[in-house]
Amino acid sequence: MVTTLDGLRAACGEVTEAGADDAVDGVPARWVAWPGSTEEVSAVLRAAAGLGLRIVARGTGTRLAWGLPPTDLDLIVDVSRMDAVLAHTAGDLVVTVQAGLRMVALQDALARHRQRLALDGGDTLAGTIGGTIATASSGPLRYRYGSVRDLLIGITVVLADGTIARAGGTVVKNVAGFDMGKLYAGSLGTLGVITEAVWRLHPLPDARRWITTAGDPAHTAAAIAAVRASQHDPVALEVDRAAPGGAVTVGVAVEGVTDGIDARADAVADLLGTAAGTAATVADHIPDWWGQPLPAPHATVTCEPTGLADLLATSPGSLRGSAGAGVLTAGLSDDDRLGAELALLRETAWRHGGHAVLRCAAPPRKTGLDVWGPVPALTLMRRLKDQFDPEHRLAPGRFVGGI
Repeated sequence: MVTTLDGLRAACGEVTEAGADDAVDGVPARWVAWPGSTEEVSAVLRAAAGLGLRIVARGTGTRLAWGLPPTDLDLIVDVSRMDAVLAHTAGDLVVTVQAGLRMVALQDALARHRQRLALDGGDTLAGTIGGTIATASSGPLRYRYGSVRDLLIGITVVLADGTIARAGGTVVKNVAGFDMGKLYAGSLGTLGVITEAVWRLHPLPDARRWITTAGDPAHTAAAIAAVRASQHDPVALEVDRAAPGGAVTVGVAVEGVTDGIDARADAVADLLGTAAGTAATVADHIPDWWGQPLPAPHATVTCEPTGLADLLATSPGSLRGSAGAGVLTAGLSDDDRLGAELALLRETAWRHGGHAVLRCAAPPRKTGLDVWGPVPALTLMRRLKDQFDPEHRLAPGRFVGGI
């Protein structure tokens, strides 16, 4: 008698029964597959489709608690064996990589050519290429270079029935696949298993400086506005606030050639200090809080620049992130106050054209909470799910509206 495990192993030799650690946001799996290529992922998903299995893709697993727990889970497709740099055209500033490659390993490989993928931050660097795309994780450098959606120029995914789909190209000027990349960025694995990605790169700078100061919400918001309106061209503009009513630290990063970096940093420090009302300091090393994740539970909150002072003054919990881009993370209480704090955060964001999403919390804390908030495009997103995954077997229930 052919078992489910036999059927999966016929598609991919590396398949085992799941262990105690093979769970997604508290939901245990039954089997784990470790494919080594896009073709093996295709074979596994084709076999899983015939068996009616529910699937979640996994890299390092560092962001599997984002979103909601899956409503059901049979098979984890672990792409960690798919960790190769497939092509690096240094002259064109383009790299093609497999989804299981760790972000920190990619950055190390690119640094040898004085290049980088301009995605940073603790959450991003701790994960894989596939996880970075699936969660749309972008760090402080997003202010200057854009987010995952801006840097991704090509993508390969395997659909629920095993079909391999490719979009985009391998040159920066080819924009044919940008919409496809945007579709998968932030989809939490609900539309397909990402297996390869093509990225636009940037040169590493010769020198960097970080300029910081601290003050009350009104003055620090004014300082951020002053830097945004200036000609100093910072690459990142971050804030950090430990608790409501506490001081807000503002950080600005500038990059450039060694000969001119100190003069630029001093000019930014003068501007920042004058606007904030407190002296700014310049350092050649990164602040310890810069781009670091906040402990769970935490929410992603966005707002228009004009609402930053209000958000800094009234939001609950801790607050950290890309003030220049209007995307921050709020650390909330891990107790019965979580729902009320999320509602207050959402109310503040809405006043200023933004929104708030509970990104990460223990499964019991998510129960009964509206994790996502209102989603105007939900009808369209459901149609996309029905088209790409008609049986709803890929990461079922993890995304908005139970997608």
